[in-house]
Amino acid sequence: MFVSYKWLQDYVDLSGVTPAELAERITKSGIEVEGVEILNEGIRGVVVGHVLEREQHPNADKLNKCLVDIGGEEPVQIICGAPNVDKGQKVAVATVGAVLPGNFKIKKAKLRGEESNGMICSLQELGIESKLVAKEYSEGIYVFHQGAEVGTDAIELLHRDDQVLELGLTPNRSDCLSLLGVAYEVAAILGREVKLPETEHAESSENASDYIRVDVEAPEDNPLYIAKVIKNVQIKPSPLWMQGRLMASGIRPHNNVVDITNYILLEYGQPLHAFDYDRFGSKQILVRRAKDGEIIQTLDEVKRELTSDHLLITNGKEPVALAGVMGGLDSEVQSDTKTVLLESAFFKGATVRKASKDHGLRSEASARFEKGVDPNRVRAAAERAALLLEKYADGEVLAGSAEANTLTVEPAVVSVTIDKINRVLGTSLEMKDVEDIFARLQFETNVDGDSIIVTAPTRRGDITIEEDLIEEVARLYGYDNLGSTLPVGSSTPGHLTAYQNKRRIVRRYLEGAGLYQAITYSLTSGSKATQYALETREPIRLAMPMSEDHSTLRLSIIPQLLNVLKYNAARQNDSLSIYEIGDVFLSESKDVLPEEREHLAGAITGLWQSHPWQGEKKPVDFYVVKGILEGLFASLGLDKAIEYRQAERDGMHPGRTADIILNGEVAGFVGQTHPTVEKEYDLKETYVFELSLKAILEAETAPLHYQAIPRYPSITRDIALVVDKAVAAGELGSIITEAGGPLLKEVQVFDLYEGDRMEEGKKSIAFSLKYFDPERTLTDEDVVKAHDKVLQAVKDKAGAVLRG
Repeated sequence: MFVSYKWLQDYVDLSGVTPAELAERITKSGIEVEGVEILNEGIRGVVVGHVLEREQHPNADKLNKCLVDIGGEEPVQIICGAPNVDKGQKVAVATVGAVLPGNFKIKKAKLRGEESNGMICSLQELGIESKLVAKEYSEGIYVFHQGAEVGTDAIELLHRDDQVLELGLTPNRSDCLSLLGVAYEVAAILGREVKLPETEHAESSENASDYIRVDVEAPEDNPLYIAKVIKNVQIKPSPLWMQGRLMASGIRPHNNVVDITNYILLEYGQPLHAFDYDRFGSKQILVRRAKDGEIIQTLDEVKRELTSDHLLITNGKEPVALAGVMGGLDSEVQSDTKTVLLESAFFKGATVRKASKDHGLRSEASARFEKGVDPNRVRAAAERAALLLEKYADGEVLAGSAEANTLTVEPAVVSVTIDKINRVLGTSLEMKDVEDIFARLQFETNVDGDSIIVTAPTRRGDITIEEDLIEEVARLYGYDNLGSTLPVGSSTPGHLTAYQNKRRIVRRYLEGAGLYQAITYSLTSGSKATQYALETREPIRLAMPMSEDHSTLRLSIIPQLLNVLKYNAARQNDSLSIYEIGDVFLSESKDVLPEEREHLAGAITGLWQSHPWQGEKKPVDFYVVKGILEGLFASLGLDKAIEYRQAERDGMHPGRTADIILNGEVAGFVGQTHPTVEKEYDLKETYVFELSLKAILEAETAPLHYQAIPRYPSITRDIALVVDKAVAAGELGSIITEAGGPLLKEVQVFDLYEGDRMEEGKKSIAFSLKYFDPERTLTDEDVVKAHDKVLQAVKDKAGAVLRG
């Protein structure tokens, strides 16, 4: 809801309170003010000018040379390209030195050889959004009425010297969807009175009931319908002040009749609709439910098929409006309209919402009916609109109105004790303090002992239970004034379990390594449910799936991560690293709920590193992903307990996949997806991993043990071993580590050779071995003894020989 500060002053005295201060006080009372917009911020030097002469620019077909009186000693020449500029007009002129929105400064200039001393402005150039500019001025300059005084401030004349508060209303505060509702709220906050708008107007000798009759066949949907008739109206632009207020509230001006109905909508929160009486088609208004398949052509020129769930306004035969949502095209007010049939009604919110949702027509009017309008303002809004039509459309208001009224309005009566108010709020308020708060809200009260009985006005439909009254006391007393207390009683401080703490370590590590967290569906298709599963079980299908793509509980996370990569790759984001921690679902038997087991999965594709300035690009490969996992296991203290073993799995590359072994059991796998899978998903080389997080995080680890930095030098020996191709490097590494004894501290593979100089079926693997003793400097003799044991062990256990 946009609230004009200057407009709000019509209903409540705001003297001494700036818009910013008012915004803060409203926010502190419970309604958030999301922002305050200064409409004329940064604009200066714009005045009303009078175009004395206009002629074609001698050197440009689309430019005009204008002589403009701007209130100075002499008229000035201004070059203008607007198609609608003409002699005799009163226009907005940005003078030399003026500043327009965007810090656009106006200077003297020459356009095609002719001097220009200023700029004749359109409304858009003065900071008004295009969608809020009336159609007649949407493609040219704005023209003031002839009574505008030359040289005066054009921004002030356009009522842009204002500030607008944007209220972020919750659904229960629909009372503040009107200026009057906001006025009641502000008056309560400031402790001031509300000034209601004038509604009394002159009436002709003719009666509205002689022109129109109202019948309602669906009183449960429309308990009150009021129709007024205004004759001899003149369709013309609405007054400038009204246009300014509408634009400040986000509504585009049209003509005086339409603008007045929109003005009342904002002022009272009561939607109105104006029909052209002569185009209406009969002297009867019949409100009824639509027939299934019935058609109405609405104001947006769309033909809409209706059902019996929708409420219609008809002329007794044909639909003329979709109640509370939009009028029909045939009875629209047009430039030649002379008699206006004005509708003010109370429609059931659920019925309006159904029609609005079914037809995708959400408007300012439907939003208010949906949330609830004040039934006691329906009549006042109609009379206020009649007054404005009399004043600004030269209309003649017929006496009385045609009505259908079955509405019974009972204000809510709620009571609460002073003890409960103080107990809930932690205050020590007295009854007179509470009475004063409700008096500021203009709620009727009656005190009975320790209880206060409150009659809530119908404009406040959100007041229904005693907690609502306590909330009103709290926010008007001031949330800042409520005391703060600590909980009383014994309690155990919360903490993370060991499992939760390790899971956080996993997240921090992976995100620190450059992987983004993904969250995907736990549901997948039946064909993908068992792909990449660590443990194959019978997949579990939903009884009523929302689609076949989400019909089965997953056994692996990887298929969903591949979908994420595919989605991103299709949008040119083809280098991506993601991980997910989530559950997979393992069936036990037909009548038993599945076991939910937490897994960790990741997927990486594209470039792992890219440094174009240095000319360096590194695509992801198996060792990048394995290195990420090794770092993860090290951070969990599992690096000594993990082994990698070559494996073959469906959907994985047969030569670039390894099972991850934890304490002799398979805890996961890592590797490249099969090329056919990459082709299916339209991906580059992609590497994935999946681990049973439960197994990893629940594994026992030795207490953290720190080692001093060695004081003595180490000795490194490199060996190249020739073995059968079937012998894995990890197997050799384990033999070397075991044989090396306590002096051998590090074993690393640094080379693999399988060239044409090797014997058929053989390969050479080179290891770097580091020996040191933290207590002394090693001698060659010490190292030779340990090293000889290593060479003998690899020969005896793996048939390895030193490469010559």
